Amino acid sequence: MASFIRFVIFGGGVGILSSFAVPLLAITMPWPVSNAIITVVSTLLCTELHARFTFAKGRSAGRREHWQSAGSATAAYLATSTAVYVLHLVQSSPGMLTEQTLYLSASGLAGVGRFTVLRLYVFAGRRAKTTRPLTQRGTVVIPVPTGGRQSSRTTWPSGSQTQLTA
Repeated sequence: MASFIRFVIFGGGVGILSSFAVPLLAITMPWPVSNAIITVVSTLLCTELHARFTFAKGRSAGRREHWQSAGSATAAYLATSTAVYVLHLVQSSPGMLTEQTLYLSASGLAGVGRFTVLRLYVFAGRRAKTTRPLTQRGTVVIPVPTGGRQSSRTTWPSGSQTQLTA
């Protein structure tokens, strides 16, 4: 849940900034081109933010993560572009507020899909691994940080005492 909240903060923050940049840039060029440029820039930025903070890896994203993230961003680009295209088919001159609302809605839906892809596929191998104690038929081996010694804990049947040996 914490990674989803960070995803919303970083990805959503960049998405909101992008939503203002797309129509401003679209004043000077066709909307799909504007959306493509902003999508590329925001994808690069978001992939770095997600690699370092969202999925708590503490390092920059590699080429593989950037390419895989670009694939999910392409799907998001197609979703937002299709949504705005359909809006323009339905309404020949929609207002900027209507266009923004639709764009942000499509971006939000695409964002949920992107989070799923990034979490389960792109950054899956980079998750922090939790260490579990080694078990051997009722004995749990617990590493001791001082001197490199190990302790073993023997588990007795239910209701019995637990014995710790060093």
